[in-house]
Amino acid sequence: MSTVQELFRRGIQLLGDLPQASLEAKILLLKSAALSEKDFHSYPHREIPLQLEKRFLQYVSRRKSGCPLSYITGEREFWSIPFVVFPGVLIPRPETELLVEKVVGLSSRKEELIVDVGTGAGNIAISLARELPLAKVIATDMSVKALEAARHNASLQNESSVIFVQGNLFSPLFELGAEGKCDFIVSNPPYVSEKEWEALPREVKEHEPREALVAGEDGLDVIRRLIDESPRFLKSKSYLCIEIGANHKEDVLLLFGNQWGEIACFEDLAGIPRVITAMKD
Repeated sequence: MSTVQELFRRGIQLLGDLPQASLEAKILLLKSAALSEKDFHSYPHREIPLQLEKRFLQYVSRRKSGCPLSYITGEREFWSIPFVVFPGVLIPRPETELLVEKVVGLSSRKEELIVDVGTGAGNIAISLARELPLAKVIATDMSVKALEAARHNASLQNESSVIFVQGNLFSPLFELGAEGKCDFIVSNPPYVSEKEWEALPREVKEHEPREALVAGEDGLDVIRRLIDESPRFLKSKSYLCIEIGANHKEDVLLLFGNQWGEIACFEDLAGIPRVITAMKD
């Protein structure tokens, strides 16, 4: 049997081509051997049972072949909340936390109706429900698999107030009678162009759902619909808040007509224009 330290070093060696080989080797070792951070640092010479060692090496092999780390561990942290993810469900990205931050900043913190369009793993909807407990949150997605993950995450976080409904973009809102009643429409929509898709890393193209990332020739197909159709559901003086691609700021701003005011664009921590908020007049 190998020790914690020996397996950790072996993992680093096997994952040597990855930028964060050391960190990822540790994460996979903790997950496969059910070790805590304290165990890892306090007991480096503890022997790991052969069955768990085999599991660790299988995890490392999957990661080395390009499988995203979050699909191997089965979770990804977002807004300091652990979210369950699995193949077929888009992995939450840290830059999307800016979208949650802006909605919380604009909120009255009173009773509001918030709609998360294309919820994926439910990370935006659940984070907003936690931050704004008086709000009613509806989350939509056309993917059955995504809604399965989102409902499971809501259950794990005891956020029973979030309503999850299946449907493409705004279609479920008609059945819910939400026309003219929304205080916020929030979305991290697909915004990758066909050309950008071809240039994405192999682990994204081969493992993450294409339909959750790609939106037509210029990447703006879904964003156009969000801007065009959301006024039907928003109250006056209420907000559309969307995430955009790195090079989309100017193109997206041109899509807003004169029924919109207080249009603002915010950069993420990398200085990339990432979130646009706009108020329906």
